[in-house]
Amino acid sequence: MSATPLGAVPRPEYPRPQFVRADWLNLNGTWQFETDRGDSGLERGLLERELADEIRVPFCPESELSGIGETDFLHAVWYRRTVRLPEQWAGRRVLLHFQAVDHDTTVWVNGTEVVRHRGGFTPFTADLHGVAAPGETVTITVRARDPKSGPQARGKQAVRYANHDCLYTRTTGIWQTVWLEPVPETHLRRPRITPDLAASAFHVELPLSGNRPGHRVRAVLSDEAGEVCRAEARADLDLSPRLYLPVPEGRRRPWSPQDPHLYRLRLELLDAEGAVADAADSYAGLRAVAIRGRAVLLNGRPVFQRLVLDQGWYPDGLMTAPSDEALVRDIELAMAAGFNGARLHQKVFEERFLYHADRLGYLVWGEFGDWGCEVGGSSGDNQRPDASYVAQWLEAVERDYSHPAIVGWCPLNETYQKLHDRLTRLDDVTRAMFLATKALDTTRPVVDASGYAHRVPESDIYDSHNYEQDPERFRAAMAGLAAGEPFVNAYADGSAYSLPYRGQPYFCSEFGGIWWDPDAAAGASGEDHTASWGYGQRPRDEEEFHRRFAGLTGVLLGDPEMFGYCYTQLTDVFQEQNGVYRFDRSAKLDVARVRAAQQRPAAIETAGP
Repeated sequence: MSATPLGAVPRPEYPRPQFVRADWLNLNGTWQFETDRGDSGLERGLLERELADEIRVPFCPESELSGIGETDFLHAVWYRRTVRLPEQWAGRRVLLHFQAVDHDTTVWVNGTEVVRHRGGFTPFTADLHGVAAPGETVTITVRARDPKSGPQARGKQAVRYANHDCLYTRTTGIWQTVWLEPVPETHLRRPRITPDLAASAFHVELPLSGNRPGHRVRAVLSDEAGEVCRAEARADLDLSPRLYLPVPEGRRRPWSPQDPHLYRLRLELLDAEGAVADAADSYAGLRAVAIRGRAVLLNGRPVFQRLVLDQGWYPDGLMTAPSDEALVRDIELAMAAGFNGARLHQKVFEERFLYHADRLGYLVWGEFGDWGCEVGGSSGDNQRPDASYVAQWLEAVERDYSHPAIVGWCPLNETYQKLHDRLTRLDDVTRAMFLATKALDTTRPVVDASGYAHRVPESDIYDSHNYEQDPERFRAAMAGLAAGEPFVNAYADGSAYSLPYRGQPYFCSEFGGIWWDPDAAAGASGEDHTASWGYGQRPRDEEEFHRRFAGLTGVLLGDPEMFGYCYTQLTDVFQEQNGVYRFDRSAKLDVARVRAAQQRPAAIETAGP
């Protein structure tokens, strides 16, 4: 898990691998930096002057890799960099892209404000047209505000000074790649690629920045043998032309974990003379997700989802992977342990991770980092997400729509609030996020809120979180699914979080979390969480861990009504010592035994239609 050597551009790889243009400029590296603890920097002239320190972008100032390593609350931070826009981009607009900045961001170029954005997980862009042109030297200034009070979608970032329980060191400011890209006046925008396995085809929507007389769009689909098909359409009538790309039977290779085949896709905008005015390279996987009874089907058959909870944190980069290789390694480690996918938990993972999941055949559920709306008092109105949650989540779904590895969406996680006879903000936002997801993507199932609180009766999926450590008690708790009475999370006094189960596909989307810290164990067991933290009583030795793991997974694999599970978790994260691997990704268990426990055929896969 090595980082880029000092002096080299960190994270140099192209940040948007499903919509690639040839010309771009990576702005990662050394930027000027200054902490603005009172958020008074604009009044104090930070926009106009040089900043006091330096930072290594894209690593956040709390991380070691940034060169700062300040883990106290940072209510506002400033960045500044001067860069010359390449002269060879003359005649084109220049776009300034930020893949993710936490949390409320304002960007100025040469003192002119060019964009504002709220949300720490999703990309945004500033069009520099009218502000700066190719060949000019520009000064980019960024202010990121990160208040400690909510509501704010923080994911797993701690709101106390120190890490605690399952909350970790905060991330403030720039934490993904910053880059420049030239585009023509009229250009392609990010496509929406929809596989249609039943028709053996792809539907491609090609949004445009505008329409010009005589313009056309073209898409060319290819595989290892060369061109499969192509399609063209007029680009002067519709703001988002649609193309249909049929795949002949002899060239059809459905995408699956066993064969994660990706077709190449060339996208072009042609001018009135037929010359290429804009072009980008993409890819697509031909696969289908469906529901039959309580089964979730992939390409028409049940595929038991042996998922692992992946939180995407790193000791030196925090939410930022130190290298592209580290992203690949996490997927490989999960697959080596017998998992075929992951819940990408409380974080919108960077696009490079999804690209690797696509090419490696790794099933994932896209999730939002919604924790941070616990700002109310009473248990009947304690969760108060605001409208920005919906906006940020829509940005995430729009960004990731075309990735074949994503097989489901999870807008919220473990929202908890008593059901009563008044509609609350949580009810409104939960429904808004569910309906917005369904409106944007009709091809994938959506769970309204993972674990709890289920407040949308037509949710495609119903799930629970159950950290019971004894396999037999776990079996008894999970036994009611066949009778339509599955385990449902509730308050300790029995008060309901969730609307009743209505027969949807069901899975235990968090379980296990076995607190195994071999260093702290030292042959002893108990509930002392001072050295580390996890669920239940720590096993006395590794043998006990494996018996417990096999027992818990066996309960779910053997249930013919269960379509999958998600084990907590892939790696330790700081004090949370319940990973299959250590925080530094080194081994702490016999991974072959973890894998073997999961290899038995799942009952839902072997049951008849």
